[in-house]
Amino acid sequence: MANPEPAQASPDAIERRDPSAENQFRRAIYGVPVTLTVSIGQRRMSVTEVLQLAPESIVALNTKIEDPVSLMVDDKLIAKGELIETEEGGIGVKITEIAEDADDATGS
Repeated sequence: MANPEPAQASPDAIERRDPSAENQFRRAIYGVPVTLTVSIGQRRMSVTEVLQLAPESIVALNTKIEDPVSLMVDDKLIAKGELIETEEGGIGVKITEIAEDADDATGS
């Protein structure tokens, strides 16, 4: 029977265990809650049109139902996705693409 080799700790795992003040600060930042906004479309309207909105009004957007949605954090695009229905009957977003600039936020 072959002896298994001990698992090597990944560089990320070693960095997470680093007790330095810089690493403790970095770990604390990862725990800060942010608001993720999903944008499904837009519509430019005049103030008069906005004031005329009432229950049952329909606002047509500049997108189609099958178009990808944008996931934003602090008005910064981080990903694109498609709307799905969750198992609980709610709305969810299936990520289809990570924005190229999103890697800059992780320091990669």
